[in-house]
Amino acid sequence: MKKFRKVLDGLTTSSPGGTIGSPSCGSAAGTPTAAPTPKEIDVQETLVSENFQLCKTVRHGFPYQPTALAFDPVQKLVAIGSRTGGIRILGRPGVDCYCQHESGAAVLQLQFLINEGALVTACADDTLHLWNLRQRRPAILHSLKFNRERITFCHLPFQSKWLYVGTERGNTHIVNIESFILSGYVIMWNKAIELSTKTHPGPVVHLSDSPKDEGKLLIGFESGTIVQWDLRGKKADFRIYYDEAIHSVSWHHEGKQFMCSHSDGSLTLWNLRNTTKPFQITFPHGKIQKDGRKESCKPILKVEYKTSRNSEPFVIFSGGLSYDKAGRRPTLTIMHGKAITVLEMDHPIVEFMALCETPYNNEVQEPYAVVVLLEKDFIVVDLTQSNFPIFENPYPMDIHESPVTCTAYFAECPPDIIPILYSIGAKHKKTGYSQKEWPISGGTWTLGSQTYPEIIITGHADGSIKFWDASAITLQMLYKLKTSKVFEKPKPGEGRAAELVEEDPYAVQMVSWCPQSRIFCVVGISAHIILYRFSKYDANTQIVSLEVRLQCESEDVISPSETENNPCFSEPSSHSPQHQHPTSPSSGTPEGVKDSIPCLKVKDRAARMPPGYQAELVVQLLWVDGEPPQQITSLDINSAYGLLAFGNCNGLAVVDYLQKSILLCMSTLDLYGAADPYQRLTRSPRRNRQSTSDEFCMRGLSNFYSDSKKRIRTSYQSLTELSDNQQSGDMERSKSPTSDHVNGHCTSPTSQPCSAGKPRVPMGPEGPRLTRRGPGRPPFRKAQSAACMEISLPVSHTEESRENSFSRSRSSSVSSIDRDTKEAVTTLQFGESYGRKSDALPTPCLWVGTSLGVVLLIPLSIPTEEEERLEEPVTIGPSGAVLMLKGSILRFAFLDCVGALIQSPHEVWRDLNAPEDPDRPRRRKLINFSPSSSQDACGEGHLAVVCSERQAKVFLMPSQSCLFVHNITESSFVLRADVVSVCNSVCLACFCANGHVMTLSLPSLRPLMDINYLPLTDMRIARTFCFTNGGQALYLSSPTEVQRITYSQEMCDNLQEMLGELFTPIETPEAQNRGFLKGFFGGNAQTFDREELFGEAAAGKASRSLAQHIPGQGGVEGMKAAASGVVGDLARARIALDERGQRLGELEERTALMMTSAETFSKHAHELMLKCKDKKWYQF
Repeated sequence: MKKFRKVLDGLTTSSPGGTIGSPSCGSAAGTPTAAPTPKEIDVQETLVSENFQLCKTVRHGFPYQPTALAFDPVQKLVAIGSRTGGIRILGRPGVDCYCQHESGAAVLQLQFLINEGALVTACADDTLHLWNLRQRRPAILHSLKFNRERITFCHLPFQSKWLYVGTERGNTHIVNIESFILSGYVIMWNKAIELSTKTHPGPVVHLSDSPKDEGKLLIGFESGTIVQWDLRGKKADFRIYYDEAIHSVSWHHEGKQFMCSHSDGSLTLWNLRNTTKPFQITFPHGKIQKDGRKESCKPILKVEYKTSRNSEPFVIFSGGLSYDKAGRRPTLTIMHGKAITVLEMDHPIVEFMALCETPYNNEVQEPYAVVVLLEKDFIVVDLTQSNFPIFENPYPMDIHESPVTCTAYFAECPPDIIPILYSIGAKHKKTGYSQKEWPISGGTWTLGSQTYPEIIITGHADGSIKFWDASAITLQMLYKLKTSKVFEKPKPGEGRAAELVEEDPYAVQMVSWCPQSRIFCVVGISAHIILYRFSKYDANTQIVSLEVRLQCESEDVISPSETENNPCFSEPSSHSPQHQHPTSPSSGTPEGVKDSIPCLKVKDRAARMPPGYQAELVVQLLWVDGEPPQQITSLDINSAYGLLAFGNCNGLAVVDYLQKSILLCMSTLDLYGAADPYQRLTRSPRRNRQSTSDEFCMRGLSNFYSDSKKRIRTSYQSLTELSDNQQSGDMERSKSPTSDHVNGHCTSPTSQPCSAGKPRVPMGPEGPRLTRRGPGRPPFRKAQSAACMEISLPVSHTEESRENSFSRSRSSSVSSIDRDTKEAVTTLQFGESYGRKSDALPTPCLWVGTSLGVVLLIPLSIPTEEEERLEEPVTIGPSGAVLMLKGSILRFAFLDCVGALIQSPHEVWRDLNAPEDPDRPRRRKLINFSPSSSQDACGEGHLAVVCSERQAKVFLMPSQSCLFVHNITESSFVLRADVVSVCNSVCLACFCANGHVMTLSLPSLRPLMDINYLPLTDMRIARTFCFTNGGQALYLSSPTEVQRITYSQEMCDNLQEMLGELFTPIETPEAQNRGFLKGFFGGNAQTFDREELFGEAAAGKASRSLAQHIPGQGGVEGMKAAASGVVGDLARARIALDERGQRLGELEERTALMMTSAETFSKHAHELMLKCKDKKWYQF
């Protein structure tokens, strides 16, 4: 049966293409087909496979799920480890490096080799790694895998090559950093504690050498036992047994005292003169209750005890609050003398570290800042000022301030747009930051030679939009826009407000931006569109609101009165403009059924709008017969035409934003007229919400979560808590990822809504509980937290069974079962084209692509004169050409007959709020890229590139003959497709659900690149992936990070010079002179020779079964994967020279010393010869 259905689907999909399209369309997939007029497509294609190579460039944002923190006080670098095995190394702005452990194991601890250009990582798979940071792309030099013990703590003394490693069994091992081989010297737990002790001391939670004597190692065990171990004598100097568990230990720089933090919220101070009891016990946040007892406090997870020359020491710790204060935020406490300052944090503290002037632990520390790593933020506190202000963070760590719901990437923008956006955005920056420079200032970075203006736009769940300057592989916030300000805030007392207080009614679904005209359009989750114009001046205007009743269906019976009241066409030939004036939202029919009201209320009063993007028009879809409007799935705006088009699963609407009127509002089926390729019949009138499928509500990503609280959980969770668990097989097999069979509604541009019959998704036992909603409840109140709604999501019945992969195959998007369903508008494109075969000249057209693989051309008649354009109506002709492809339509593009990309016409930006100049009246200046303007040599016409989920085709217009066809994928489907410029030419770039990134030549559609980049594509990546010009692309690699990649060989070759240098040669600061008496009585730490103690000659070899050494691919070898080509070879050669430079320098010094010694010897020999020249033998 499955085979038969597949064959039937194939027949029904391909048959209309043979009847409607050109006969050449029926050719074999991927085979370029000769057109009847070959002279018109003589395009010299310059792109070849050698122009393409895929590699990651840079990652922006906050490290997702951070676990560890380290700081190099000499190089001024910070390293952050994550739960997924990632490492971010940060220096001065522009120095931002991302590395990844292949195992993906969580990073437990990080240790810099201070001023050595290396980093040690300890991972949860009990492996130590040594990273080489002396190259722009760090690589692993050595790895050491522990087989029998779990790593719990590591400590590397300054200027030492021996790393102490504590384990879960309580043992301490020692690793040689240079060879990454285990020493035979081991401190066993049973030797460290007294023989009379009956219990195991627990895992090692702390290791540190005494500032007073490097030969003394302080070992802290979880149970509360502390041992100072004499490394030379191989015995314990003292043992401390404390009742409370230990979390951290910190030394005073003189080495006579140390402080411990405990699980009961206490701090204990110990003096080495008397270790029988603590010198001092304090509960910083514990108060004495009425009965005389201390109130119980939370554990103090870490404490740092830092001294200062000119003031009291700093005691900095996290945690320790009393349990009775429920709801208190996480805190960092700074005790400075008698002053106690509690800094409340917005997120839990993962780790913190005091930044000190000196790398030596036996000198006065002089802390000047505290780096605090939170679960979702990274801040630095200035300790040099009494009010402890924070530094302004130069890194883009707030991308996830509100969950990202969509992304857009624009390369080669107009050069003036970035300075203008920055100047306006700078006026709204927060104040109160520290005036000092950012203290993490390591590395070097210079602006690359090949830079051009790039802008990234992110839409967020709270309705905000952020513009980012992405030039030269950096990221800097330019401007923030809040779309929620357009709407009234719902008041708690209103009846309909209870339905609007769900978390994200303003979430951004998609954006459309014209950088040339600076017109910006935002589509929101509540079926609304906001049109913004840019102005450098503030304005006091009222926002115009249009309401559209886009609920036309083929089975609806439309009476004449309804046709008069609603801008909805029942006949395909109706193309005269219909004006819809703003109406006040009604409460619905007397029966309480919502009808003809929008989801949000636009502010109906004039308001002051600051400089920047100012809202001009809001278009909202209305409730119809108690059903909410369907989400908007496609959008295009053209500033030259002054038109805005959008569509959803019900149909298409076109708005004239200059005249503020609705031109067209029609169901997709009505657009065909008699040219319907599927010959669909009208059905019986729709029953009002009686089918089982209507039990499902349209929730997008919210379907991943339980509805136990009778409302959808926050959208941040829907973005951040996607697990890797696969959904059940039945659910996956019955779903098409381009169709969201939820409530019979379409939630994505590539989806086909199912008919009001049986649901196609089998409902489990929990189905009714999860999908039921109350009467009249808006079912789409959640942000689809990963953007652009270009693919839909399966329904999940438990939080544990979330879908995270699109890799499986699916049936054709036009199945024989769905042939009678509604048809979603999935993509729209305005442009100069030929609406009909008989057209002699190009005219404005609207290209419409649907979820059934159909392309419609709608001719437009637009007045050319500016005065006429503002007064005369725009007329829309009946449908012209109908073209067919396999799968849902994703992208249109137009080429001239020499293969150059034809840009859409646009208006040159003009500031409508600028003061009037009588000498220079403001008039619309249009830039029109007509296909006929450059076609004198090759005749009339142009090429149209159409890409769907499965197929790409190139048509010759106006003849509509299919010149080339290529089946992109059979086993998967395309998620994103864009026609982009690379190497002074154009190509079609595609990203598939199975993780493949492909490029095809234009117009011949030859495969140029096909790389399996991501083995499994999760929802977030699929919804946020986008290509841009210059061979670049980006996607949201985690809920908090943006990953940029390049598919251009040229950029891969030049990547090394674009990245920042992590390591810069800096002379290590000299240790302070301790003085004769202090050195004599305080013990001399410099006499301790670790090599003599831990080396193989003295300690022997460690057991081979204990740990396994794994050589890494670092150094010159690691560069082979990072770069290729001539530039890569030069970079590798330069790194090799750098690595040899030190040895050559030492050799030169030794040679000079030998030459000096030889000259001295020669001089003395000559003097001796002269002295003894005339002496007789008996005079000697």
